[in-house]
Amino acid sequence: MKRRIIMSMLAGATLLAGTLLGATPAQSTDAHVQSSGTPAQSTDVPAEFGSDWHDPITAAPPVTRPSGRSCDVTLAEARFRDFTPYKGTYTPPEGCGDRWSKVVLRMDGKVKGRQYDRLGYLHVGGIEIFRTSTPQPSPDGIEWSVEKDVTRYSDTFRSGHDVEMLIGNVVDDTYTGIIDVKVTLTFYAGRPATTPDRVLTPTDGTITTPRNSERIVAEVYATGSGGGCEEYWYLTVPDEAPYSCKASGGPYREVQIKVDGRLAGIAAPFPHVWTGGWSNPFLWYVVPGPRAFDVKPIEYDLTPFAGMLNDGRPHRIEVDVVGVPEGQSGWSAPVNVLVWQDAKSTRVTGEVTTHTVGDLDNSSTYSPGSEHRLDTEGAHRLTVAGYVDTSHGRVTTTVRRALSNTSTHRWTDGENVDALQAAWADDESVTVDGRGPARTTRTYRTYTMDGTTTLGADDRLRTALTLGDRAAVTVTRDGRRTAWSRLDDTYTGDATWTVNVPRDQRHAVGTTSERYRVYGSEGCHDRSLTSVQGVLTKDRRGC
Repeated sequence: MKRRIIMSMLAGATLLAGTLLGATPAQSTDAHVQSSGTPAQSTDVPAEFGSDWHDPITAAPPVTRPSGRSCDVTLAEARFRDFTPYKGTYTPPEGCGDRWSKVVLRMDGKVKGRQYDRLGYLHVGGIEIFRTSTPQPSPDGIEWSVEKDVTRYSDTFRSGHDVEMLIGNVVDDTYTGIIDVKVTLTFYAGRPATTPDRVLTPTDGTITTPRNSERIVAEVYATGSGGGCEEYWYLTVPDEAPYSCKASGGPYREVQIKVDGRLAGIAAPFPHVWTGGWSNPFLWYVVPGPRAFDVKPIEYDLTPFAGMLNDGRPHRIEVDVVGVPEGQSGWSAPVNVLVWQDAKSTRVTGEVTTHTVGDLDNSSTYSPGSEHRLDTEGAHRLTVAGYVDTSHGRVTTTVRRALSNTSTHRWTDGENVDALQAAWADDESVTVDGRGPARTTRTYRTYTMDGTTTLGADDRLRTALTLGDRAAVTVTRDGRRTAWSRLDDTYTGDATWTVNVPRDQRHAVGTTSERYRVYGSEGCHDRSLTSVQGVLTKDRRGC
């Protein structure tokens, strides 16, 4: 019974297609979600959820904005009630030049009534610059905003383009919420930021890079979505286990990128939980889970392949998600390719010198009983190195990546008790040797999920859940640390409600908290939020 509840909560999420931007994994201030007004803390907490609650808010740091002259451009203004995309045009701003110190995207949204969580994208000139999911509304209505640093797409913004945006939605007698959004770009004049020279997206699965490309990075926005079991892939089980979501290889997933069929990068996908997830929308009404409104890309440094890609011919770029059952839909994995060019060369040559693919370890062990159990372990390694001969000499790039995943999934017959404890690790290092001392950037990412949902005989459903999004970044030159940062975004929630009754009889209660800390050689941000029965009771800032 419990699994059917999860299905109903998530079935409205729209499958995305396209490509997207984002900050590098080392960055943590590229996006910010806030309520439309100034957060107000309260000690007047109702006994249970009512018909309204605080607007959605997160503890992430705001996008920093430079001083000086700025120019605004409206990208999209639409009311989404179905699957018809908004289509418009973009014209570069006047009065701020064509090289900017920063470009900030802001989406303001509002919705009221009853509605599922939905996923959305925004394209400019075919490049997806923003991807988001939506909160679930109250009957009285909510407002929220999301900001994102999109400076790296400056190349796209320098000329006019078509614009397309879609937040696929269904509005009928039951689901009444129309999603009303406005998206703007703010351009800041000043000393131009260092950005990619070109931003490309594959055409018919291929790209052709400029022949003088000296650095190439691919972005992949990989999300399990669309309402099927891949929306919560971390709970799938092999065929022999009696559970409602099956995957022959178990829950291990890995996002791979290939160049002309050759494995070029591996990564652990982020275990997103949308605002209807884990059977309990009362967990997410005010404080969403990490990255729910800010879907970040996986990044792959493809510079070792630059010499091969620079031959002037199209090359196939493919993304595979390991572990998805054959023929199973539900994953979206669009690609952007960011290119930095050697301005003093018309052709940059080079070759791949090392390509070592480790064995893929993936095992799931099912133990039957009154409480069923599935233990999963997975791991994979990849090392790729290559050089390019540039106008400033030979530069060698070595990329090493190691993935691991452990999880224990426990459930009872009927899935009235369903619990998962899981951890994912993604350890990446990129060493660039040339033009001075060798520089290594190591990024160690860890994602955690620890939760239990229980459906009692009285139809009271309780979910207790803790989510973690962490990263440690260290930059060294010839072994000496020159920069570092640490990110720890932790969400905790505990909510209970009565299922199979009208909305006004659910008697829902719930407490949710988030603490977002990021600190290092460039400063510190530390903010904690707590919401009880939809009322914001704590908003504390540290540092």
